Amino acid sequence: MLALVLLSFNLSAQTPEKKLSQLGIQLPQIPESLGSYVDIIQVGNLVFLSGRGPLKADGKYIVGKVGQELTTDDGYRAARLTAINQLAILKRAFGSLNKIKRIVKVNGYVNTADLFTEQSIVMNGFSDLLIEVFGEQGRHARTSVGVYTLPNNMAVEAEMIIEMK
Repeated sequence: MLALVLLSFNLSAQTPEKKLSQLGIQLPQIPESLGSYVDIIQVGNLVFLSGRGPLKADGKYIVGKVGQELTTDDGYRAARLTAINQLAILKRAFGSLNKIKRIVKVNGYVNTADLFTEQSIVMNGFSDLLIEVFGEQGRHARTSVGVYTLPNNMAVEAEMIIEMK
């Protein structure tokens, strides 16, 4: 019984970076925003992240309409990659993901075919990763919206609100 308690404590005491490592995820280097905006704004203990998409290591986005060129599973993977990219921005800004108290809100936009209705399933890729990394503090309010198009024909774009410690 004591071993289970110690194991449970050890798992809950892990940093978000260690959890990412266990998942085989290395945070990428994300270029600064290219537009007339910034990636991140902090107001008090709240941090607002601008929308970002599924930028791959080769510098290209996962592109296309979910429900047309991409399957729901492809969209899920694009949303997961988008979450990884947003975490990379937070790590760059704050030096450690351990400074995050909780994920508050995610707004997800899915580039979809006309009759596609599985936006929530696609955006679960984003949410599931945050819950894997932060546990209960990763559970958040969320909006999932299908849109006609996104910049650069990205499959997914998401913005976040974070509470810092």
